[in-house]
Amino acid sequence: MPNGIVVIDKPADWTSMDVCAKLRGIFKERRVGHGGTLDPMATGVLPVFVGSATKAVEFAEKGDKEYLAGLRLGLVTNTQDTTGETLETRPVTAGRAELEAVLPRFTGPIEQVPPMFSAIKIKGQKLYELARKGQEVERKPRPVTIHALEMLEQAGGGDYLLRVRCSKGTYVRTLCHDIGQALGCGGCMSSLRRTMAAGFTLEQAVTIEQVQEQGEALLLPADQLFAGRSAYRIASPRLERLCRNGNPMPAGALASGEYRVYGQDGTFLCLSRWENGQLVPIKNFFGG
Repeated sequence: MPNGIVVIDKPADWTSMDVCAKLRGIFKERRVGHGGTLDPMATGVLPVFVGSATKAVEFAEKGDKEYLAGLRLGLVTNTQDTTGETLETRPVTAGRAELEAVLPRFTGPIEQVPPMFSAIKIKGQKLYELARKGQEVERKPRPVTIHALEMLEQAGGGDYLLRVRCSKGTYVRTLCHDIGQALGCGGCMSSLRRTMAAGFTLEQAVTIEQVQEQGEALLLPADQLFAGRSAYRIASPRLERLCRNGNPMPAGALASGEYRVYGQDGTFLCLSRWENGQLVPIKNFFGG
């Protein structure tokens, strides 16, 4: 049975679920999930989890992400990107210096009002379903964190390329819209390429065509998602039985934090947290 993670360089015009459906067919495996939705217009890093590795999806979704985003000033659309209907066009009165001066306002903890064209549910209905009917409802601002925001280049008169490193739940197109509003000329997102998600980068990404050709050879082990945690190897059969039965396991004096726990033969067993002299399982990865 195929188990592991494949980092896809998502092509434009595919939904994240389109990618998962394609990989279900390639791997002949029903259990396939992705670690963070990308809109159809976006490309780049989409970690996809196959088989028992799908247990790790919840951890992938929580991590920070990094993007290269095209910002187009002077254009306001109903979707906050260039795929939507034009609501306004305005003269671009702000230049490179004005853009760079406003970016610090959007760095650090900020609040975003989710766009109407999003999958967020209000009273059981997805916002984009209401938006397609021409309806708009009040949305509460949501806290997100922009860890890094810089202008990399000016591609044209009102077109810029931004690098954005942000927390889970950030809408980059809303960020572009809000920057345009702050500059007084309006703006939207013209392109989006994700360069990092769940610790995986574009350098590790492969195309769907490569997966069709090479299949399971491209699957990374599930423990790679937790590469930033320290590793702990179980020392005895008795302790391994405790771990495999889902019990806390005596572990002596370790630093507080999370650990990748391996069996005596080196098999990745679980992600655990050290508490009061014990490794307490957070998620088990042994079994099918």
